[in-house]
Amino acid sequence: MDKQRINCIKCRYYYVTWDSKFPKGCKAYEFKSRNLPSLEVFRASGQPCLRHETK
Repeated sequence: MDKQRINCIKCRYYYVTWDSKFPKGCKAYEFKSRNLPSLEVFRASGQPCLRHETK
């Protein structure tokens, strides 16, 4: 994944939540997490995030 690491902060779907337990969110996949959403997507599917769009 190091060659295809996706920076969620530059993605149009990334947002910061008010939930201190889950501070990072993805509007495309509609979830919040403690880690960057792209890492959670990779862990769940084994593929890099397919919805990433640069701002």
